[in-house]
Amino acid sequence: MTSTHVLERTYSVDPATIWRFWTTVDGIACWWAPDGFTTTVDSLDLREGGELVYTMTATAPETVEFMKSAGMPLETVSRKRFTRLDEPKTLAYASLVDFVPDHEPYEFGTEVELVETDGGTRVVMTVESLHDETWTQRLLDGRANELANLARILEA
Repeated sequence: MTSTHVLERTYSVDPATIWRFWTTVDGIACWWAPDGFTTTVDSLDLREGGELVYTMTATAPETVEFMKSAGMPLETVSRKRFTRLDEPKTLAYASLVDFVPDHEPYEFGTEVELVETDGGTRVVMTVESLHDETWTQRLLDGRANELANLARILEA
């Protein structure tokens, strides 16, 4: 059984607004990257079985240095296959992990629930663990940073 981790954050906007940032090319490009990276959406087929393909590029000097020292490329093409879409409540996808040196490619799941609250939306993100604790923690740190980036965009 795969272990899961839950990240939660509340925003002062309605679920439909958050849904747009999570499911449109322009929305994704403006927040979907941890600090030190930029995201360029290559393609988006928003339907169950459809795919999001994007390129994350290391841009900050410390991020570039980390990627080089870890033997990883500065640009990584990422793929997510949508497994569930229930606008504007639930978004689930399987992410392909094919960028880890000396490790076979595999997928892990993420489910995002948008729960309307009094005056806003609570985002509940459930992610499956990666192949080891170090990579799982990197994933969780990155996702938490991305949720903070989304907050900055929504509050601007």
